[in-house]
Amino acid sequence: MSIPSVSNKMKLTNLDVAVPLEETQPAPGATYAIGDVQGCFDDLLRLLDKIDFDPDVDQLWFTGDLVNRGPNSLEILRFVKGLKSGAISVLGNHDLHLLAVAVGVSKVRKKDTITDVLEAPDCEELLFWLRHQPFLHHDPVLDYTLVHAGLPPQWDLHKAQACAKEIETVLQNSNYGEFFKYMYGTKPRRWRDGLEGWDRLRFIVNCFTQLRYCDRNGRLDLVSRRNSTVKKKRLLPWFKAPNRATEGSPIIFGHWASLSPGRANVPGVYPLDTGCAYGGRFTALRLQDGRYFQTRCFNTPFR
Repeated sequence: MSIPSVSNKMKLTNLDVAVPLEETQPAPGATYAIGDVQGCFDDLLRLLDKIDFDPDVDQLWFTGDLVNRGPNSLEILRFVKGLKSGAISVLGNHDLHLLAVAVGVSKVRKKDTITDVLEAPDCEELLFWLRHQPFLHHDPVLDYTLVHAGLPPQWDLHKAQACAKEIETVLQNSNYGEFFKYMYGTKPRRWRDGLEGWDRLRFIVNCFTQLRYCDRNGRLDLVSRRNSTVKKKRLLPWFKAPNRATEGSPIIFGHWASLSPGRANVPGVYPLDTGCAYGGRFTALRLQDGRYFQTRCFNTPFR
């Protein structure tokens, strides 16, 4: 399979940026983790052109939110699905929103850009594929874990994998539509092994797709965004929570466009959402040697 060429559509310019790291040649079959796409298909193609992606030997890891906000959600779903084993994408909150709209639990919002998917002749096939994507992917050889948003401090990697399987099983069941009726909400805020039913599943999905902050006791805060509110409540990024059980396990994630690569200041934490849909940049991380690649986005910034 060959990816669509962008060389005839748009000449790469000096706006394309590679974060300077040691020059190394990747071994055949490189793995690239890529931040939130959010429907910015043309920008994705430019990034793949920059890294010289070869779908016959390379693999792409996506941090989720393939759809919404950017202009080409339908094209990106078809593209990633078509890569088959050459791509892994965890589920993000915008992906779940699309599925919730499709089953009638949620409505298309004013700023959504998912109508093209819902009206496509292959919509049912694409949504079936989407809801069979994981919430967590772990590669024991590369020793990286991929999620969309975050992990609560109480979970070690084994617990995170088990919780991901719980919610994946529900979403892949024929009665999956029932889940979306109970998905929305910010409680419970703290993990307990004894959590049951929809409360348990809601907590799990909130961690994987919504989490940014928690307090020192591991209670999630899914509302605060402004720095003043975060400081007042004495909140911490989830990856800086005391006694985090996944400390030392390399974790790749998206969902946090203001948290650029290198700004986490925590070893083994790799944020890759750099706000492509907002006129920012697109970021890829080559896992074999830790090199970052970036391109600036040419799509109209989402407002």
